[in-house]
Amino acid sequence: MGVFDFDISKLETPAFVCDLGALDRNLKLLERVQAESGCKILLALKGFAMWPTFDRVKQSLPGVTSSSTHEARLGREEFGGEVHATAPAYSDADFDELLELCDHIVINSPSQLMRLAPRRDAFEAKTGKRVELGLRVNHEHREVEVALYDPAAPGSRLGTTAAALGDTDLSGVSGLHFHTLCELGSDALQRSLVAFEAKFGHLLPAMQWVNFGGGHHITRPGYDVELLISLCRDFAQRHDVAVYLEPGEAIGLNTGVLVSSVLDIVDNDGLTAILDTSATAHMPDVLEMPYRPRIVGGHDPDVHPHRYRLGGLTCLAGDVIGEWSFESPLRVGDKLVFEDMIHYTMVKTTTFNGVRLPSIATADPSTGAITVHRRFGYEDYKGRLG
Repeated sequence: MGVFDFDISKLETPAFVCDLGALDRNLKLLERVQAESGCKILLALKGFAMWPTFDRVKQSLPGVTSSSTHEARLGREEFGGEVHATAPAYSDADFDELLELCDHIVINSPSQLMRLAPRRDAFEAKTGKRVELGLRVNHEHREVEVALYDPAAPGSRLGTTAAALGDTDLSGVSGLHFHTLCELGSDALQRSLVAFEAKFGHLLPAMQWVNFGGGHHITRPGYDVELLISLCRDFAQRHDVAVYLEPGEAIGLNTGVLVSSVLDIVDNDGLTAILDTSATAHMPDVLEMPYRPRIVGGHDPDVHPHRYRLGGLTCLAGDVIGEWSFESPLRVGDKLVFEDMIHYTMVKTTTFNGVRLPSIATADPSTGAITVHRRFGYEDYKGRLG
């Protein structure tokens, strides 16, 4: 039973709705990968941070990875288990807070390592808590087509190249981290591992773990799960290290929707349906990546005679989601369901123009009920501005 089988006729829009049944199916697959490969899969909060679902997710995954103190705190307070962190840079204050919250912290450069490792050592001496440090490396192997999402692009600020590493003292480092992928298959990981071992394999005898980063589209139909399992298992055995993966999208992939309503239809060189959602405020990847989301009942512009440009609620002239055609004319009050909008889209929303953020809801296939966990309002807009 999919989320689109739920009755949304009375749902106040806009709203993100996560189908708990679809989420459980993803988690079962990730459980299998861990059981058969021996790897650990962390939830990357940058991609999926819908914490009302964490009671479910933490039954399957051992922890989270974060990119900021706020994400780390959310992971520690609402998820538990292992809390990891990786970011391009840390202030002293943020690093000190992360030491309190995290089990692993991945550092991006040798200069930061030299500056921050003594703070970790002082923290351990004072508290007795050992926080493991990792180094993010960049083996300069490219797999991602869209430059905005390519961590291995020329001039990337993410990770230390072999040339930049030089003879850096890694005695305080217990693991290496690399991140090459974005919405890619295990064949891309296989090629990336060859490049990683060629550049940094000589460091592995001194390491306890290696983190293969995110971008693994494990729960996508057609993904070669068997290859992923064999790659993780073989790498761990050959190098005697623990292997981590940290996908965010794979957890939330195809588990939820953004439900919107038609507010008006205007005619200017074609029909535009104005919605109570927004590309720029509620689904910015539509403009940034760019990509064209799927809509239930929506088709390519020339498929059906009823063709509409879908426009957002803000005053930005370019707040346009795209063009679709429908079998029947759209009317004010109709609800449109944008598919697969729970991962990344939900964590990138803004209150531009004071537009209300979409509510956060879950749908339970065992009961058919939709539960709204949070409705946003004026105080959420005001509170972030002063």
